[in-house]
Amino acid sequence: MRKYEIMIIIDPDVDERQVPALLEKHLKVITASNGTVDGQDVWGKRRMAYEINKKAEGTYAVLNVTAPADAVKEMDRLMSIDEQIMRAKVMRTDKK
Repeated sequence: MRKYEIMIIIDPDVDERQVPALLEKHLKVITASNGTVDGQDVWGKRRMAYEINKKAEGTYAVLNVTAPADAVKEMDRLMSIDEQIMRAKVMRTDKK
């Protein structure tokens, strides 16, 4: 299992009280494959440098997970389908 950092930009129309439930829905893929969630940091609404889907701001969240590669790939696929998530970027943090 490897360590990953996942940066997510959530649609600003999603209420900030719904953000933890939205993240938890996608993190179930990690926990179901015996991965762990090492950290979860919601930055809140921020203005973006350029518009995405004609929206100038979004709710930022950073997740730190340790999981198998196929679980992270599946989570990334599900986030790309979810209309509430505007962008998601997965980065490996361990150097192997």
